[in-house]
Amino acid sequence: MIYTLTVNPAIDYSMSFDKIFSGGMNRSESESVHFGGKGINVSAVLNELGCETTALGFIAGFTGDELERGLLESGIKSDFIRLDSGMTRINLKLTDKDGNETELNAAGPDIPKEKIDELLGKLGSLDENDTLVLAGSLPRHVSQDLYENICEKLFTSRRMRVAADVSGNLIKGIMHFHPWLIKPNHLEAEEICGKKIDSHRSAEECALQLRAMGAMNVIISMADKGAVLAAEDGGVYRLTAPTGKVVCSVGAGDSLLAGFLAGYDATGDLREALRRGVAAGTATAFTDGLCSRQDYEKILSEVRYG
Repeated sequence: MIYTLTVNPAIDYSMSFDKIFSGGMNRSESESVHFGGKGINVSAVLNELGCETTALGFIAGFTGDELERGLLESGIKSDFIRLDSGMTRINLKLTDKDGNETELNAAGPDIPKEKIDELLGKLGSLDENDTLVLAGSLPRHVSQDLYENICEKLFTSRRMRVAADVSGNLIKGIMHFHPWLIKPNHLEAEEICGKKIDSHRSAEECALQLRAMGAMNVIISMADKGAVLAAEDGGVYRLTAPTGKVVCSVGAGDSLLAGFLAGYDATGDLREALRRGVAAGTATAFTDGLCSRQDYEKILSEVRYG
């Protein structure tokens, strides 16, 4: 089973306008709702690709009820911890006809220590055959060493596959646990490695540096340039992304991670898993929303090694 953890999920509510007037009345021309959070995106794509997955995290209030209902309706399993107060956040994205975007992101509910302890207890039931995806930043009211505490919990008595797609400081905090996989994008990798990444070669150098810091496998995603993998088998693999029109890049990195995990689960081959990951990430970038199985399979045939 592949579990994903989204500590602070959200309902993303997007609205489009002809023009947005500050301080005045604005009426939208269209609206859409997405049940968001990086881990939830990973679970959604895994589910689309036929992998068994469960989304973990915290929910609260009527918005939490709606998020849980929405995932269930989409066929995505969840096992959220319900908070006694507050509400799952709603994030607003306002877009005008010229493509200008304004985002209003809520802080989310407070998560008391006893609920964190409940999460750690729940994770204690995972075994060596499971994979846990740590995805996204931590809200300001949660201890920033939460991911470290989770890794310590999981690795104290057994070795588990942990895949992390988190910001630079959070990645550094878990490196001494030797996570099975980390997946920074090229900007996050630049911050950690302290060097510019503008080619596959510079991405490879940084990926190898991150492997030396403790990660067993390192994927650096590079948007339209594809991705690079420094693997535990000693190989360094590079893949170029198929050309096409990018509709929306939101969720592309999460889709790449999901495609990689699904590919490795199916084949046990890291190189092939990377190919499937790039296909899923590209399929999402070429559509409005997360990729479909049909789009993924079409693009998979076009992915080439660089």
